[in-house]
Amino acid sequence: MKEIKGRIINYRGGKKTQYNNQMIIEPEGVKLRDDASKLLGKKVIWKNSKTQMTGKITRVHGKKGCVVASFEPSLPGQAIGTEVTIIV
Repeated sequence: MKEIKGRIINYRGGKKTQYNNQMIIEPEGVKLRDDASKLLGKKVIWKNSKTQMTGKITRVHGKKGCVVASFEPSLPGQAIGTEVTIIV
């Protein structure tokens, strides 16, 4: 299995809403929407010093290659800006 590193940018949300179980992720080396669409359905792993949480890429976000991943339960706020691993 191939692994791609990525960075959590923020929660998915709008002006008055925030989805705590959905995170926007920027995968390394992915710059286009078409390349990001190939990652749909892949597994995402976020590791902390104590815990490891898994999620799934559900959709593409924007035109610059970002994706949205759903986690259950939701990730904590300190996960923003940290690295994740995408299993391809």
